Amino acid sequence: MTGRKSLLAIVELGGYPNLMPLYQRLGFEVTVVTSQRKARTWLKKHQPDVVVAEYNYQTDFRDRSSNLETLTAVLQRYPGVKLLVFYPPQHQEVFDRFRQNHEVWKAVPFPVTEQAVAEVLDGL
Repeated sequence: MTGRKSLLAIVELGGYPNLMPLYQRLGFEVTVVTSQRKARTWLKKHQPDVVVAEYNYQTDFRDRSSNLETLTAVLQRYPGVKLLVFYPPQHQEVFDRFRQNHEVWKAVPFPVTEQAVAEVLDGL
């Protein structure tokens, strides 16, 4: 065990700077995946300190409103894991409803900046 904090970054759509150097400067051992499916597979064997994910509201989902419902269900097994979410401000209302039922540690609206993420993660 390295003793370093670990962070799982789920980058599905992107649209923000590469935050890997920031995460590493803050002392995180970082794993990046490109889908919720890959994140769930990774989480079966690992428990990070932080998960960073994008909120993608989609009206065409049959039984959920976004890409994060399944992820938050998986994270319930790990109560110490903090979920940081990047979300589009135009979906603030539906994201607020999502947060009423799902635990989100911190949220950063787009446009996501390195400074905003650093302020959230610094000192964790």
